[in-house]
Amino acid sequence: MTETTTQPAGAAEDTPLNIRPILHYTAKNTWLNDPNGLVWHQGIYHLFYQNNPFDNVWGNMSWGHATSTDLLHWTEHPVAIACDEEEDVFSGSIVVDHGNTSGFGTAKDPALVAIYTSAFKEGSVHHGTQAQSLAFSTDAGMTWSKYAGNPVLGRDSAHFRDPKVFRYEGPTGSCWVMVAVEAQHQQVVLYRSANLRNWEYLSTFGPANASGGEWECPDLFPLPVDGNPDNIKWILVVNINPGAVAGGSGGQYFVGDFDGVQFTADSDSLVPADADGTTDLRRCLWLDWGRDYYAAVSFSNAPGNRRIMIGWMNNWDYANTLPTSPWRSGMSLAREVELATVDGLPRLVQRPVLPLDCGEPARTILDLELHDSLLQLPDAMPGSAQLIEAEILPGTARTVAFRLLGASGGSTATVLSFDADTSRLTLDRRNSGNTAFHDKFASAESAAVKLDDGLLRLRVIVDQCSVEVFAQGGRVVLSDLVFPLAGNLGTDVCVEGGTAIVRKLAVTALS
Repeated sequence: MTETTTQPAGAAEDTPLNIRPILHYTAKNTWLNDPNGLVWHQGIYHLFYQNNPFDNVWGNMSWGHATSTDLLHWTEHPVAIACDEEEDVFSGSIVVDHGNTSGFGTAKDPALVAIYTSAFKEGSVHHGTQAQSLAFSTDAGMTWSKYAGNPVLGRDSAHFRDPKVFRYEGPTGSCWVMVAVEAQHQQVVLYRSANLRNWEYLSTFGPANASGGEWECPDLFPLPVDGNPDNIKWILVVNINPGAVAGGSGGQYFVGDFDGVQFTADSDSLVPADADGTTDLRRCLWLDWGRDYYAAVSFSNAPGNRRIMIGWMNNWDYANTLPTSPWRSGMSLAREVELATVDGLPRLVQRPVLPLDCGEPARTILDLELHDSLLQLPDAMPGSAQLIEAEILPGTARTVAFRLLGASGGSTATVLSFDADTSRLTLDRRNSGNTAFHDKFASAESAAVKLDDGLLRLRVIVDQCSVEVFAQGGRVVLSDLVFPLAGNLGTDVCVEGGTAIVRKLAVTALS
């Protein structure tokens, strides 16, 4: 299949502000949302995604397609699985059918099999329901055929969707396991199959923790705790909209065990409801404490048993109104996730996938004392993303704040600040530039951060119209879209209310 475009690098004609990201995937001139069918096969990462092939707002849901060898440079391809007069093609997953259990390929040349949600239209006998269907590829994911026997699994439900399928190997044998959702019941439903065509019900999980909106896009996978293969825990990811901790869309997770039939969450992953029936969302486990990381799922078949996730970098509160054209909406950076002991409990840590050779920093600072002062840093560069890596001892300072994509004179900027009194890290975009396109966009997101022997550790990626913050080695993550005014490229760090020591700070342009 002929490639249609290579991921552009901030083409000036895209918007008046030239804000197409450099490192984050966007479609050339259409709408995208949830990542779908993430799979690694024959040395290539495949990113499929919800796509409107005809416009830059939601609709005509089909699977778009892009490929990469490094998770940073993406090539866009024609639509992979298209909607038709009977169905929209909603979210799902892809597996490499190594054993040819489906019969779509051969033992020597296994097929890629997509399991997706058919959202049936009036032209279908299944109108008004959602069910799970199959498509398959025998040319390494470049062309797809829908299975004639679709749908393969239904529940006579209008909101049964988003199947994530994986191969389970356990004491009772091997099988395919599907995790999907009854979205409006806040339930994850599990099924198993020998051949991907015939499915048997296993169990149900939920409602639990954040359950004030629809549950969507689940994922279930094992991870070793602290890299110990003899200590395996299972992670259940459940995205929710609305009702996330920062408002609107977001992704929560549970740590627990899976026995091939049922997922059981650890008690320390569950937050009991208060007396009035509400749940303290800040006690739940979140993939990201920002406003713009949703529908996150992980790659199937990733090499080296790596667990790599990508999320949609947007929020349904304002998704269709983002001030970009002709493209609208993009993906997060890929993140490698691991399970580490944090305060005695297994918790996810996340690291962004960045270029192997980031080049020389534009500026490096070591052991600098700042007392109620501002330090100017290198500006962000047009056509480049900016990587800020910092280790700071807040000391007696009340706040340490980075101003990102700021105007000269300090009139506008996105502000990332640590408050020593509350031990909270806040990403504030209320005065970041263009916020008026939707009344829910201007916001400030925060998360509790525990210092490591008094040290605040930050890795910040600023990419034209986004800020992703990985704090304390990835134990806390905040991600927000921002739309700075033209020419706003300034970067500085400000210390107020005392003295802080910059142990190390490096600013690097990533092109």
